[in-house]
Order: sequence, then C-alpha cells, then structure tokens
Amino acid sequence: MTSNYKKVLSYVLKGAIVIFAFWFVYRKLSSNENLAAFNNLLKQIPLQEIIAVLGLVCLLMLLNWGLEALKWKRLIARVERISVWRAIESVFCGLTWAVFTPNRIGEYGGRVFFLSPKRRIIGVVAMAVGNIGQMVLTNVFGAIALCVFIYRFEPIDYRLFYALIALAAMFCAFFIIFYFNIKWLNGILLSMRFTRKYKKFYSILARYSKKELLNILLFCLARYVVFSTQYFILFFWLIPEIHYLDIFMMVSILFFVQSTLPSLDLFDIGVRSVTASYFFSYITGHQVAVIACTASIWLINIIIPAILGSYFVFKLNFFGSIQRN
Repeated sequence: MTSNYKKVLSYVLKGAIVIFAFWFVYRKLSSNENLAAFNNLLKQIPLQEIIAVLGLVCLLMLLNWGLEALKWKRLIARVERISVWRAIESVFCGLTWAVFTPNRIGEYGGRVFFLSPKRRIIGVVAMAVGNIGQMVLTNVFGAIALCVFIYRFEPIDYRLFYALIALAAMFCAFFIIFYFNIKWLNGILLSMRFTRKYKKFYSILARYSKKELLNILLFCLARYVVFSTQYFILFFWLIPEIHYLDIFMMVSILFFVQSTLPSLDLFDIGVRSVTASYFFSYITGHQVAVIACTASIWLINIIIPAILGSYFVFKLNFFGSIQRN
C-alpha cells in the first residue's frame, strides 16, 4: 500500500468515524423526550442558577475524564511513555468511538491508535485492567446498596436476607481478590496452548504490582466520587427533599444495573431512565425530575465529550506512529 493511498484511506476513515458519531448523536438528541422534560423544568428556574449548577456539573465532567486520562497514562507507563495531553486526547477520541459501538468497545480503538503500532494490542490489555478496576468499585458499591435497598423497601425472611448478605460479601470479595491478583489471569492464559503464542501481548498483566493496582483503584474511586457528585448536585437541586444517603444508594444501584446490561452509549439513556425511575420511585414521586436528571447527566458525560473528542479523531494515524506535538 503506497503512502498516498494510506493517507487518503486514513482521511476517509477519520471522516467516516466523525460523521457516523455526529449522525448517531443528532438522531438521539432530536427525539429525546427526557431532555425535553429537563428543558421544561429549567424554564421555571432563574437563568443564573441554571448556569451555575450546570456549569459546575460540566466542570466535574472535565475532572472525571481528566482523572481517566491520568489513570490511562499510569496504566500504559510500562508499555509506552505518553504526555498528559496525549492521554487526554486519546481518552476523548475514545469517547467519540464509544458513542456508536456496543458496550463502548470502540473506546479501546480510539485510545490505542494514539500508541505506536507495535504496542496497540498491549495497550488494549492495559486499558482492560483499568476498566476492571472501575468495575470492581461499581460492583462492590452496587451490591452493598442493593442489600440496603432490600432491607429498607423489600422486606424478606431474615434467613433469606442473611443468605443474601453472605452472597453479596462473597461477590465483593471475589472481585477485590481477582483485581489485586490480576497476574493470575496471565498464568491461566499461559496454561492454555492456543493462547500461549500471544503471551507477548498479555504478559503485561504480570507486571502490575499490588501497589500499582491500588494506585489505579484510587483513580477509579476518585472518578466514582466525581460522577456520583454530579448526580447529587442535580438531585439536590431539583428534588431537595431527598436525603443524601438515599441518593448515594440509588445512584450506586443505577451504576450497578447499568454495568451489567449490554448497551450502546447512545441508547443507554433508555436503560438509565427506566432503572432510575423504578428505584427512585421508592423515595420520591417526582418521576419527571428523576428522568430529567438522568438524561442531563447522560448528555453532559457522554454526548458532549463525544462531540469534543471528534476533533482528536483527525489526529490519528492508522498506519504508522502518531506524530508527536
């Protein structure tokens, strides 16, 4: 393949990704009734208050993805050294890819194309370690929140409840132990003949020490706190009578359920809205406000970053190393 042909094909691929992402975003935004409900709620609130609250939530969005960029930089440090800005570019580029791919799988491609070609597959494995860390916290907090929810709102026989507590404890312990011993996965893959020949790609799993994994998990925890705070702010703002512990419980359940279901970012709003509407109905009757809050977080955390990331798509080089700034 000649260099000119590669260049033309590269531009075509970049243009197709951006056009595809914008088309998906437009289709979803133009027909989203939840965002319309949020807009109707805002009409009753002073403009200065709207700007202050939504501005703060947007700043937290930038902090959230900034923390993810720092986590990505640390994850990939054993594979390739990248700057903080390069990490930010790759994270936002990945969000553009993720918006129209099932279970955000495109996010992997959007990020690793910012690495040199020989390290891209290893980068996928490194990114998976970070995603497992985020999943551990989502599952642990979600399992605890579900137990509290059942205790408060769905009373069952005490023996069954104790069994549920024991099951939740084992569930949480499994994820924590597995995460801090991620190198076991490397050993399992090495034990299988058909995967052994690919060991150069997944051998990075054995390089993460428990201290490094703890540092990654702390980044995951910081992100969890940040996007939980976004929900707190909006729910306190629109439904001030809800207790903050109830919000934390419901938000943890929302994240947990959302993580267990296969979805597409653009259609994920339906899953979020139905889940939020069901669980929050136990503590408030303001269903429109609940759905509106959920839709606005989806817009701020998923759609806006995907639009911003479209700029970085044009910095990709599919057929060679990325040009350093």
